[in-house]
Amino acid sequence: MKKAVFLDKDGTLVENVHYNADPEKVRLLPYAAEALKQLQDDGFLLIVVSNQSGVALGYFTEAQVEAMKETVSGMLEDEHVFLYDFYYCPHLPRGQVAAYSKACDCRKPRPGMLLRASEEHDIDLAKSWMIGDILDDIEAGRNAGCRTILIDNGNETEWVLQPQRSPHFMVDDLKEAAAIILKFKQ
Repeated sequence: MKKAVFLDKDGTLVENVHYNADPEKVRLLPYAAEALKQLQDDGFLLIVVSNQSGVALGYFTEAQVEAMKETVSGMLEDEHVFLYDFYYCPHLPRGQVAAYSKACDCRKPRPGMLLRASEEHDIDLAKSWMIGDILDDIEAGRNAGCRTILIDNGNETEWVLQPQRSPHFMVDDLKEAAAIILKFKQ
């Protein structure tokens, strides 16, 4: 079985621009490419798992999410970093677009995107990590059976720490996260 690092997109991998669907506004966070290259070189699959509730709210379409996905992938490829896959959840209970206005198993903090990736790519979740910038990311990772790292960059505002929402580690950026993962690799 393979090992993976699951990454939240907004605020973890790229700058957090609220409901951004404009590829021109996408910027990788400092150290992101360098950190992911180290993880990739160590054999980790790099997989993005992102809530994209802007689709359910009618702010942008799935086609625009796909364009964003291509932009992020292209920026990383320019740095010789290759995303293995990219999953997103377009749903939101009480959304404005009826087709996407629902509760689902893929919206973090539920682990659906990670579980799907595990099934589709033969990933050992116990040897994998989830990195995010809010506690919903951490809860999704823990619920999937991954170790977790919270990038404490100010995006989490609700600090309700319960066992499933407590990160294994807290760091300032992806560079520190990669160092921890490489130190504790199995």
